[in-house]
Amino acid sequence: MEQFNVTGMSCAACSARVEKAVSKVPGVTSCSVSLLTNSMGVEGTAAPSEIIAAVEEAGYGASEKGAAGSGASSAAAADREEFLKDHDTPVLKRRLIWSLCFLIPLMYVSMGHMMWEWPLPEIFARNHVAQGLYQLLFTTAVMVIIQKFFISGFRSLWHRAPNMDTLVALGAGASYGYSLYTLFAMTGAQMRGDMAGVMTYMHEFYFESAAMILTLITVGKMLEARSKGRTTDALKGLMKLAPKTATVLRDGVETEVSVDQVRKGDIFVVRPGENIPVDGIILEGSSAVNESALTGESIPVDKNAGDTVSAATLNHSGFIKCEATRVGEDTTLSQIIQMVSDAAATKAPIAKVADRVSGIFVPTVIGIAALTILIWLIAGQDAGTALARGISVLVISCPCALGLATPVAIMVGNGMGAKNGIMFKTAVSLEETGKTQIVALDKTGTITSGEPEVTDMIPAAGVSEEELLSMAYALEKKSEHPLARAILARAQEDGLQEGAEVADFTAVPGNGLTGTLEGDALCGGNLKFIRQHAEVSDLLKKQAEKLSEEGKTPLFFSRNGMLTGIIAVADVIKEDSPQAVRELQNMGIHVVMLTGDNERTAKAIGRQAGVDEVIAGVLPEGKESVIRALSRKGKVAMVGDGINDAPALTRADIGIAIGAGTDIAIDAADVVLMKSRLSDVPAAIRLSRATLRNIHQNLFWAFIYNVIGIPLAAGVWYPLLGWKLNPMFGAAAMSLSSFCVVTNALRLNFFNMRDAKKDKKIKQKEKQEEQTMEKTMKIEGMMCGHCEATVKKSLEALEGVDAADVSHEKGTAVVTMNQEIADDVLKKTVEDKDYKVLEIK
Repeated sequence: MEQFNVTGMSCAACSARVEKAVSKVPGVTSCSVSLLTNSMGVEGTAAPSEIIAAVEEAGYGASEKGAAGSGASSAAAADREEFLKDHDTPVLKRRLIWSLCFLIPLMYVSMGHMMWEWPLPEIFARNHVAQGLYQLLFTTAVMVIIQKFFISGFRSLWHRAPNMDTLVALGAGASYGYSLYTLFAMTGAQMRGDMAGVMTYMHEFYFESAAMILTLITVGKMLEARSKGRTTDALKGLMKLAPKTATVLRDGVETEVSVDQVRKGDIFVVRPGENIPVDGIILEGSSAVNESALTGESIPVDKNAGDTVSAATLNHSGFIKCEATRVGEDTTLSQIIQMVSDAAATKAPIAKVADRVSGIFVPTVIGIAALTILIWLIAGQDAGTALARGISVLVISCPCALGLATPVAIMVGNGMGAKNGIMFKTAVSLEETGKTQIVALDKTGTITSGEPEVTDMIPAAGVSEEELLSMAYALEKKSEHPLARAILARAQEDGLQEGAEVADFTAVPGNGLTGTLEGDALCGGNLKFIRQHAEVSDLLKKQAEKLSEEGKTPLFFSRNGMLTGIIAVADVIKEDSPQAVRELQNMGIHVVMLTGDNERTAKAIGRQAGVDEVIAGVLPEGKESVIRALSRKGKVAMVGDGINDAPALTRADIGIAIGAGTDIAIDAADVVLMKSRLSDVPAAIRLSRATLRNIHQNLFWAFIYNVIGIPLAAGVWYPLLGWKLNPMFGAAAMSLSSFCVVTNALRLNFFNMRDAKKDKKIKQKEKQEEQTMEKTMKIEGMMCGHCEATVKKSLEALEGVDAADVSHEKGTAVVTMNQEIADDVLKKTVEDKDYKVLEIK
């Protein structure tokens, strides 16, 4: 996505105009303009020069982000520095102060003297033409100070794309023009000696309205700018965390350089209390590192040689020497900032409603204002009254509130997520995550830790636990099997010392290990393998079966033909997984676990985690087809961390990647959980729902404000209730409407996304209505009724299969299921019986 800065936009009508103009450029496939950040994201093959030309032709300015920098990294850094600055508020503040200097004396004469008879010099109090000239001069001064509305408004009108500035310019301009006409008429009455006419014209001045409208709108714009600045506080906070310098080793000497000068492969050092400048790997030393800047986790993480560190994290205690692995725009911090920035530059689907309304809003309001003036004139009212009603319509109408309703909530929601280690890549993902109905969880690395651990040690009679572990440690030390690492880790944890080396070591794939240690014959492996070397008692067999039912892998060990015991190893579930699953279920979400493990192990883990459904025996390529099948039942979010999860993450409506997972999984996902814990999945869904709720509130108030305000300003209720609106009050209401919308969005900063107390509770039925599904398998090799019976029996033995209608004549098997079963499982079941599956539909 190409990113551009856009200047000159003042309301949603502007962003809609720019979006429409750029979308017409040949080669542009999508365009999203953000009024909040004055940015534009464009996808397609169109050249940047063509896109900029289209924006300029529409009456606005544009520049390519980062175009001015000497390189990609420095240009992006310059963009970030620019983003940190609040350019609007200081300018608006200066305009407001200067305009008040002229507005206050103007109001003293126009309202204080005229309405409440505040004193004026005698010569001035009797000279009404002088009072009119005084108001003219002071109003003109205010209009010159706040000329931006007129320049932007009439330029937009010239390009046939009127915006909010057009409404303000027309309202203030009409007040000023009518007052100028009245002043000339007053001089005529003065010349004729018609003092009654002079007094009448004196009450027809709207100079103060023109000046007050401009000043009040400026107040609103300043409040809006300050509030908009707060919506990006989270992103600005991230940007400020980026270290400016690094201490690198050049020719063995410590040298302090700009962080931009650090290159991949450089060796850098970090002392206690310093921020880590770039991503790297620790070569020497150990420390506790505070990673709260990236993950939101306040507890420091212990780091040793070989561990990775990230830019902007804080080195708490030790001196460490590291090798730079990712620098510049490749660091984790830079990618997070880019992710949040990209999300700000995209639009949520709900924003399209406001965009469509904003596109026709201003022309419609101008038409209503003109019609209002005409109707009041036809009704017999004087020109001043009719004009006041029309001006009120112009200045109370606010397309800004509509245009800001969605992006401010998206930006605050995204910032809240980033601050808590939950990264939404786009506005679409932030909106859609809360609509999830089914969550599919990968087992390994998502529900479980992904690292096998020793869970049980059962020594045989006469053997101690330490003796059993020592023997297993000596044998497994030479193995490269993942389960061996669990035993080595436990031995190191218990402080076992390395003894003599095992000789004659042999690994029997899929079975076990053999070797000799100081003349003793050692053996370790599964039950089938160990039986060839030692006798296993019925008691130990039952204990092994119990361990298997709990999802653990029992490893048997023997010495000189005598069983020494069992060590059980398992990929244990993460501490927060059961609670996370319960929270998802309480939110009305169906939780499914996907795994390639055998059914017994999968069900054991599923029971511990408390999931609603377990789909086991799924090969990596089969996860995508399972997600596709689940999508037919509702909106699916897939949570995974491995390369084999990438197709499923892409296929799901929302892909959620565990942050500690692979880059491929993270690239394929819509949401990234930096803390690598499952409890962030319900937190992400809660934040999405809260953001969407906030958007609905904003849109409601933006629409209802205009629905109520425009008829009131037009004087619809005057004949019935005597209600009418002074243009100045209309301007005040308009100036506050956008401020209120932005302020409402800022309430999201106080939302606790980890509070499960307000989750919608769903009563789980004791017996849910079963859903039946059918799959038709084309099978080759069935020759007779015996073949049919074999296939039928094997398929119906699968849990979840109600019936299998098999025909050797048609070469098909129609399988009726009460739960989703992966195609790979069905295929393997049949092919294990020596038949070939051609197709599954």
